Amino acid sequence: MPHGQLPTEIREFLALPNPAVMATVRKDGQPVTVATWYLLDGEELLLNLDAGRARLAHLRSEPRISLTALVGDDWYSHVSMQGRVTRIVDDEGLADIDRISTHYTGHPYRVRDRPRVSVWCAIDSWHGWGSFKSAG
Repeated sequence: MPHGQLPTEIREFLALPNPAVMATVRKDGQPVTVATWYLLDGEELLLNLDAGRARLAHLRSEPRISLTALVGDDWYSHVSMQGRVTRIVDDEGLADIDRISTHYTGHPYRVRDRPRVSVWCAIDSWHGWGSFKSAG
């Protein structure tokens, strides 16, 4: 698995609003996956979770994460990243979820009555498959 800075081809792909699946680890060691939105924010992934979600508790107790971004019409082509949470902060004013929602839908996030939390994750390693297999 490549380490270090992401190649331009991979950065450009990850900058798109791709379907993605993230994996976390429960306290009992059981892996859990869920579809999610993400945003490539500099060298990190930005995720945003409802403050009451179980996966937030998973990340607080076990900060390792995996995220796979898929090409929308060719799911064989994907980039999977493994990393760790670098910080978790309250999303005051829902600014981060609005950035992510606008990236995916063109509109601010609709649900405004629940607190949200922003999670930044460093990318420690990654691998590409399908059209990204030779990248890096």
